[in-house]
Amino acid sequence: MNFTGAFIGFVLTFMATHSMQLGLLGAAIGLMFDLTRQQGRGRTPPQGGYLEPLFALMGAVAKADGRISEAEIAIAERFMARKNLDQEQRRRAIDAFNQGKQPEYDPTGVIEELRRWVGHRRDHAFPILDEVIETVVAEGVPSPEKMAILRQLAFALRISDMELMAIMAMKGYAWNGGGGGRRPGGNGGGYVPPHRNTQGPDPYTVLGIQRDADERTTKRAYRKLISEHHPDRLGDLPEDMRRRAEARASEINAAYERIKSERGFK
Repeated sequence: MNFTGAFIGFVLTFMATHSMQLGLLGAAIGLMFDLTRQQGRGRTPPQGGYLEPLFALMGAVAKADGRISEAEIAIAERFMARKNLDQEQRRRAIDAFNQGKQPEYDPTGVIEELRRWVGHRRDHAFPILDEVIETVVAEGVPSPEKMAILRQLAFALRISDMELMAIMAMKGYAWNGGGGGRRPGGNGGGYVPPHRNTQGPDPYTVLGIQRDADERTTKRAYRKLISEHHPDRLGDLPEDMRRRAEARASEINAAYERIKSERGFK
């Protein structure tokens, strides 16, 4: 249990009033804040509450470049199989996908539903984004239209451009700034698959740090990421999402170990 709010409430109130009784009242208010925050962090999203908005968003992404490919349909089919959907859930997922692929469909509503489902659990936001990325890259290099929807989702889930770059790197897609080094979200550049002879995702991109980052910065970035992606923090997430989080934690660990080995960090 974290009592930071209670401590701060007591200290600030006591310093302002020099009253022990009012200080204890401030501590009680701070404790209520601590409890509320802890409950929000530990909340597990309702099972299945993400399915229909997720499949509708996948349909919107698939249609964003004007056509739906066999590869994108195969991704949706694979998701349904991976999630072990029953007949009714499968029907609803298909209906949602078909709704999302309509030409005038606006994905803003389902993105908001996914944002509410995730709540304040950033560790739950990443598996959602990860699943949408599979549709975004189903045909190879993602189109600007698909990336626009992906960035809209990332923004709603409080995932930064740097974090999105790291996730794309884990998928094997490196950011090419078009010579200007610009970050995703601006004009120019795009994601391209790396050469086949690479040793895997760039570890610095995975950790979201510069190549000249010192040991302290590298460790801090690693600890922050692994705390958000560690499977023990995920609660009762669907099993397929838990497996994705475990794979991402492995990627983060591998990136950190590679940097340590190359730079001689302890």
